[in-house]
Amino acid sequence: MSLLTSLINAGAQLHQAATRRDNAAEPVSAGKGSQPTPEVQPSQNDDRFTYSGSQAKTGAGKLSVTEYRQQVGQDIAFVRETLRHKLAEYGMQPTTQIAAARTATGEVTIQGRMPEQPRQRIEQDLNNSREFRDALRRLSVNEPTLAFVDTALKLNQAYGTSNTVLDTLVSDNQQFNGLQDLVHRYDTIRRSLVGDGGDSLARDYAFRLNARA
Repeated sequence: MSLLTSLINAGAQLHQAATRRDNAAEPVSAGKGSQPTPEVQPSQNDDRFTYSGSQAKTGAGKLSVTEYRQQVGQDIAFVRETLRHKLAEYGMQPTTQIAAARTATGEVTIQGRMPEQPRQRIEQDLNNSREFRDALRRLSVNEPTLAFVDTALKLNQAYGTSNTVLDTLVSDNQQFNGLQDLVHRYDTIRRSLVGDGGDSLARDYAFRLNARA
């Protein structure tokens, strides 16, 4: 979460600097009041993300947050239920901590508080499931992006300031504000900060059941 915090802080600092510069150059004038947006109720499949109140004042208002949550929520539900089923299939307690991640070659790796033999068998089963591998691949890039948007919007809601990094993710052309568009731009920003040239979002990701990252 340190990189996510750095992105949030960078956006806040850039916004504060721009505000001080604008205030020094121009007289303050009354602006139009922002219109509140309806509260978005979380669906049963995406409980990792909760939105309430108004959206960000600037470009973030163009984001189809409900649609993003539905896309990510479907994969979250599928991966979660698949892992729960595998724990039951191999006689593990339903509260067993387990984490599914991806290697650089796209293979699924499993870590968990369980004997080695069932861990290996679960890992093999999941690698043989293309549906599971595809869902985990999508989550490995979609969920970190949505987590950043979620955090930035909550800070905007709490403090009333826009986030410059979030604003850079938003295109003026609405048709280029799909979830995959945001994923691409967000990963580009991440790679510019950490200095790597690979799939940085996917490498950092692991889906955890019965444990938090």
